[in-house]
Parts: sequence; structure tokens; C-alpha cells
Amino acid sequence: MNKQNLLKEAKNIKNKAYVPYSKFPVGAAVLTRSGKVYTGCNIENAAYPVSCCAERVAIFKAIADGAHDFSEMAVVADTERPVPPCGSCRQVMSEFFDSNMSIHLADIHSETKTVTMEELLPFSFQAEDMGERS
Repeated sequence: MNKQNLLKEAKNIKNKAYVPYSKFPVGAAVLTRSGKVYTGCNIENAAYPVSCCAERVAIFKAIADGAHDFSEMAVVADTERPVPPCGSCRQVMSEFFDSNMSIHLADIHSETKTVTMEELLPFSFQAEDMGERS
């Protein structure tokens, strides 16, 4: 799957977002090394902290299906610049993505910016930072 097709998957799922409060739909699509695509849209709740962003929905769907081998991701929103993932999503992404994995970000004008996981969240907190616990 090429970058444009992955962005199209993210754009299509964006239309299914449940965003009655923010009116800010986001779509994400993550590609596994085996070629399978998992999509996600943001899902809001009146109690905002229990809402979930599109990026995490896509990743969690993949993990729940047993996929852990990601090769790239696309994120799309109706923004004026390529949409940057929030901090919570960046931390989850850093848990499952290689530091050099490509993440394609797009806006309402189909302008894209591709960054690596390391560029998106440099010096991220990792499992190794927890050290050994007794």
C-alpha cells in the first residue's frame, strides 16, 4: 500500500468519527508489515478524559487483533496544517512504533507532512526507563 492509499483510508474513516462536542473529526490508518490496515476515528464522550483519539483507536484495534509489526501510519483532520497527534497519542505510538517509522500527517487541503516517530516524539519515555522492579 502506498502513502496516498493509506491517507485515503484515514480520510474515509474520519467520516465515522463520533464528535458531537468538539466537531473535530480525525481519522487514522496504521499499516502492518504484513500489509493489513487498521483504521480508527476519534470517539468522544461528555466526560472528555474518557474520549479516545483516532490514532489510539487504530493502534488498539491492531493490538487487539494480535498485530504488533507496524510499518507506517496516516492521520487526517480538517485542519489548516498537517494535523499533529496529541501528546497521549505520541506516547502510545512510541510504545509500538520503531523510531524511524514514517507517520504521514494531512490537512483539509491534502497537504501532507511525513515525520518519523523520533521526530514526532524525541527522547520519549520507554519501558527501559522503568528499570528492573522487585
